Amino acid sequence: MRNMKTISGVFAAAVMMFFASVSYAAGPGSSLEKSVAVGKALFIHGTFGGNGRTCETCHPAGGTVPGKMPGNITIPSLSNAAAIYPRFNPRVNKVITLEDQIRNCIIGALHGKPPAYGSIRMNALVSYITSLSRGKPMEMGGKPQ
Repeated sequence: MRNMKTISGVFAAAVMMFFASVSYAAGPGSSLEKSVAVGKALFIHGTFGGNGRTCETCHPAGGTVPGKMPGNITIPSLSNAAAIYPRFNPRVNKVITLEDQIRNCIIGALHGKPPAYGSIRMNALVSYITSLSRGKPMEMGGKPQ
């Protein structure tokens, strides 16, 4: 009987935590939505101490449409970016994450200093780019759209 009460208590606590986290993550004005907003602002306005370019220089309309890299090379939108990472990059012969790709873009195209892995600013950029993939099927290693 005592074990049953313990199991019931643990189950009830788990259910409450689940619903609390779901409402927290999805609620307007939640920390997640604030992180997405900060990430979008960094994406549009952040130069990261580089050459004056921003993420939006190459990825117009907040990354929602195809863009151009320096040298006029067409690149796909970021609409499914979070759904295709991690993915194998044959140029560096290793699997890279979305954070790795963000850092590579900031270093390569913006000539800037990227936010540290796991920092508030990096998490905000990842949150924003991930928000662009809402509703997209997961396709790790898939093709950008």
